[in-house]
Amino acid sequence: MYLLYSALLAAGLVFSLPYWIYQMLRHGKYRAGFKQRLGAVPTALETRSTHPTIWFHAVSVGEVLAISGLVEHLRKRWPDRRVVVSTTTDTGQKLARTRFGEGNVFYFPIDLGFAIQPHLDALHPELIVIAETEFWPNFLRLAKRNGAQIAVVNARISDRSLPGYVRFRRWLPRILSDVDLFLAQTWEDRKRLIEIGAPEARVEVTGNLKFDINVPPEPPVAASLRENFLTSGASPILVCGSTADEEEERMLLQAFQNILASYPHAVMILAPRHPERFPVVAALLESLGIRFWRRSLWNGEPISGGVILLDSIGELAAIYGLADIAFVGGSLVPKGGHNIIEPARHGVAIVIGNHYENFRDIIWLFQTQDAVRIVGPAELPLVLMDLISNEAERKALGVQAAEVVHSQTGATAKTFTALEKLLPAPRTAAGMSATSS
Repeated sequence: MYLLYSALLAAGLVFSLPYWIYQMLRHGKYRAGFKQRLGAVPTALETRSTHPTIWFHAVSVGEVLAISGLVEHLRKRWPDRRVVVSTTTDTGQKLARTRFGEGNVFYFPIDLGFAIQPHLDALHPELIVIAETEFWPNFLRLAKRNGAQIAVVNARISDRSLPGYVRFRRWLPRILSDVDLFLAQTWEDRKRLIEIGAPEARVEVTGNLKFDINVPPEPPVAASLRENFLTSGASPILVCGSTADEEEERMLLQAFQNILASYPHAVMILAPRHPERFPVVAALLESLGIRFWRRSLWNGEPISGGVILLDSIGELAAIYGLADIAFVGGSLVPKGGHNIIEPARHGVAIVIGNHYENFRDIIWLFQTQDAVRIVGPAELPLVLMDLISNEAERKALGVQAAEVVHSQTGATAKTFTALEKLLPAPRTAAGMSATSS
């Protein structure tokens, strides 16, 4: 099985090589960390240490944020362990380096033995913690052969991914048997993990780590924009984050044009999900004749009656705090939606489209507490106008959203307690095992 999988993966990489080269040359994607993905271990990791290693893998920004509290807990509890973090995306890599130190962060290798083994040889991980559902067969097999304990935290099986897993149900039990502990977000995720082959005795429910993410420090641009809006009289403020498709952005911008007719000082902050789409969205704004400012070029001039294109990375979470209404994208089109926890933390009224399959449990939770509005394309302009004109309803929606987040905290502590079972007790300065607290 592993030989066939490796052969197919290698063949796929060879045949898709022109695509990867195009992405590197055209958009600069995958260029960073290219050698690390192919097995080159960064010098900082090659430095041999007597300290055992805990290896976290977090695909992108959301996962890096989710594991941050857990990393902090483990570093305090096991100060004699070195904690390293791998990511897949460039944006995740940048955030991880800021959070955990450049010398402790690297790109995750492709799932072939020649790329994986050098990292295992350099790190000798005692524990590997994988965020969400990154089930790479060769990596799991080689890590287990290397002597590592393996845990999957914040695990979830989305509606979209479940059919694909079920198709490979014949082989998944062998792959998943290398994982020592699965910590699922919900009971439904636990059920689905067992359904696709995870050993039932190894699957626990500890909640969603993303509810425990601390609000990041406010970047200077947020304070500058807040002051600018007050000075220019800009209102209302809509923040549309993680948009994923030109069709979705067109619908949002057309709804915004209707808002401008009644509220000429309204401002939309539009944040596409992927950086390579910034020029596409700028061209769309130009074609619609909407006045707009690019965040990267804005030098403080007054903003009112137009759109700010948030062509930056890592600022959206704080920018949501400026909103009267937040729209979370990837949901007006069939992309599965995105996480609504970030605007909810700020107590902002949230609107999403009706495609939210990837976050069904979170959305359901907010729905039961009347803490989110779900719309189709036809209802979008009407719901936005209704919330703008009805301040009491808008504020109540935001208050409910913040209360939902507060009610769900605690997953980090539960996850940490579960992971303790996979590590020996910390050692005191004298070298004796300390009793577990």
